[in-house]
Amino acid sequence: MSGGISDLDKNRTLEQLLQWQLRQVRGRIRELEIKEQQERRRREQAHAALRWKIQPQRSSSAALVHRGDCALYPAEGGFLTREEAMIALAEPDIEACQICKPETGLVDG
Repeated sequence: MSGGISDLDKNRTLEQLLQWQLRQVRGRIRELEIKEQQERRRREQAHAALRWKIQPQRSSSAALVHRGDCALYPAEGGFLTREEAMIALAEPDIEACQICKPETGLVDG
């Protein structure tokens, strides 16, 4: 063996460098996946805000129309179109949620 760094030592050092790079890339992938999930949730929430949903009537209260993103009735799916929500609000036994005020979105639409 001469006075320089051996091939074995060079390859062990290269291995450590590559492992470090792989950890860095995997960390970046995790960051990007989280960012992508957050963006998808944001788009879904924005889309839900443009839709409406009906909370079924309970024995002590009327059925309620909510904006799609209303937290008081967080049902998934079953969204109404603008026209369907307007028809529902015209019914005598269906009321608008007093918190999210779905009629505002209908008037502005």
